[in-house]
Amino acid sequence: MYGTFGGYTRWAVVFLIIFVLFILLVPGYGGQQGC
Repeated sequence: MYGTFGGYTRWAVVFLIIFVLFILLVPGYGGQQGC
C-alpha cells in the first residue's frame, strides 16, 4: 500500500509546492527590481 506511490507522491507534493512558490515569488521580485 505504501510501496509505489509512497515516496513518489511525497516528492511530487514537495516539488509542486516549491514550483508554485517559485512561480509566485519570481514575477513579484522581478517586478519590484524592475521598478
